[in-house]
Amino acid sequence: MLAPTEKPRASRRRLWMRFVLAGPVAIIVALTLLAGMPLWLPGGAAGIDNLAVPLALAPLIWAGLFFHACLDRSLARIALVAAALFLVHGGLVASRMIATVPTAEKAK
Repeated sequence: MLAPTEKPRASRRRLWMRFVLAGPVAIIVALTLLAGMPLWLPGGAAGIDNLAVPLALAPLIWAGLFFHACLDRSLARIALVAAALFLVHGGLVASRMIATVPTAEKAK
């Protein structure tokens, strides 16, 4: 029988998964969102709103992902939301990088 202070393995594993999802995964997904947001945000009158808005929202994006990982009961739902955001914005960044023609080829 387990001592009152010991936690079962499954509970410890869930705690570590929640720690990973709230820590490094939240930071990586937030940075990916920051890289992808300028691709779908409008430029604004000065032409820099699509760059300034993601930088201003960076703490809020990270905090939203962090608190979602801490407060949601379902680890699968946390991972699904983080993976969907990461894949969508990562795909936007990757498609832009692949579609961009290097300047040396433009000169030819």
